[in-house]
Amino acid sequence: MKKIGIIGLGMLGSAVASHLADSGFDVTAYNRTKEKTMQLKEKGVKMASSPKEVATNSELVITIVRDADAVKKISFGDDGIVEGNHDKLIVADMSTIDPSESRNISKKFQEHGINKLDIPVMGGPNVAITGNLVMMVSGDKESFGKCEKVFEKIAKKVFFLGESGIAHTVKLAMNLQITMLALALSEGIVLVKKVGADPEIFLEILNSTYFKTGMSENKAYKMIDGKYDVTFTLANLKKDISTMTDAARSLGVELPMIIKAEEIYENAIKAGFGDMDYTGIIEYIRKINKMA
Repeated sequence: MKKIGIIGLGMLGSAVASHLADSGFDVTAYNRTKEKTMQLKEKGVKMASSPKEVATNSELVITIVRDADAVKKISFGDDGIVEGNHDKLIVADMSTIDPSESRNISKKFQEHGINKLDIPVMGGPNVAITGNLVMMVSGDKESFGKCEKVFEKIAKKVFFLGESGIAHTVKLAMNLQITMLALALSEGIVLVKKVGADPEIFLEILNSTYFKTGMSENKAYKMIDGKYDVTFTLANLKKDISTMTDAARSLGVELPMIIKAEEIYENAIKAGFGDMDYTGIIEYIRKINKMA
């Protein structure tokens, strides 16, 4: 499998497309807006005029868009993926969406004779550009086997989890961890700063224990300094948090902490922090504590 399509050239989609092109794949891409395409053209990525054209020219189409509504539009709308259907076509969705929506989308693809895989990932564009994402896969196992070599080029670890929807459920559980870690670090830094202690000492102590995380060892220091490299915006994480709460309700699961986190992130967006990296939630915690 050498002909790969990418639909959605946000930060993650652009990095995945760039890495696959650098790895020798024949990549065709589509994005609703054109300003994100020039650098990829220089790498030899072909730019299509529609999702249909991407599908026509690809064996595997990877969709990386904002939400389930966007997935459905590019898949089944005018000049959508299904209009470019052919015998070898497989679709894999890297978007973060509700598991029930994913299952419904998979069923609709099957009505057109197309198998769809769920392939959400952990890791931002900074690791996607080198093929070091962590990928969760669910859906048709035979289709997974056909795509596995491509996925192994995108991700350093690939986990096949079972039937459609499971990968997106695990992805939401992973983003729940990110949400709580960012909030815990923000509140810890603000708390020790309030009594005049050096937050870096707090991090040094934390990172000397088994409670340390990659976030506490890396991004937390930038949080102290108010320096943020945007890899995943606060607003996008809030969108995923709302997907978590919707999925939990549909499953009859009570997740009281993520409901509170949804309120906090919503308030942070209203306060003007939505375009910051998600770790910028500390700026909202500082604001409500009147700490510049």
